[in-house]
Amino acid sequence: MNKKKTAVVLLSGGLDSATCLFWAKKQGFNCHCLIFDYGQRHKKEIQQAAKIAKTAKCKYQIVKISFPWKGSSLLDKNIKVPMSSFKLSASSIQHASVIPSTYVPARNTIFLSFALSFAEAIKAQAIVIGANALDYSGYPDCRPGYFQAMQKMANLATKAGVEGKKIKILTPLLHKTKAQIIRLGNSLKVPYQLTWSCYRGGTSPCGTCDSCILRAKGFREAGQSDPAVTR
Repeated sequence: MNKKKTAVVLLSGGLDSATCLFWAKKQGFNCHCLIFDYGQRHKKEIQQAAKIAKTAKCKYQIVKISFPWKGSSLLDKNIKVPMSSFKLSASSIQHASVIPSTYVPARNTIFLSFALSFAEAIKAQAIVIGANALDYSGYPDCRPGYFQAMQKMANLATKAGVEGKKIKILTPLLHKTKAQIIRLGNSLKVPYQLTWSCYRGGTSPCGTCDSCILRAKGFREAGQSDPAVTR
């Protein structure tokens, strides 16, 4: 009997990462979730990520790291989280030409490095990350070329890669719109009522940051109400 595949899933507590977790389970992976406490503005997404992992009956670890140099409005409370600058149309989203202050310097590179180390240590075959290059804020570490480069690095920089046991970096949502992601998640029975996307935290989503606007667009185009807002 073949041994079950293992994947490390980066779980932020948001819509995309929750969908990735349930997608990975559907693919037959035994999932280990990594949740990062990196000094972000609020702890709600960490709490929700833990609830999602428990609901999925998956093991999880909360990894506490520090970005003492700040460099982002998600890390520095002296910098205001900006109102969304997106221009929405019926079928597309136009990104601002400037990367917003919510970008955290090299965050995905740091997260993937931790995930790669963890995956190699537990002999996992894959890392799953909920990056998206369509309905997103224009971050450079959410683009296809970035993940291609990271895969090359993983192949070259690990014992597993050198020995031909490559750890795959899987981005199942990379080329999907938010509406497509939500429809996929519905088919997988993702508990979207537990997810949290708002950059500002609080008791309810602000409805004005990039993440809230993108999420609202997705549910609207999917033809349903957001259970995290309407519950």
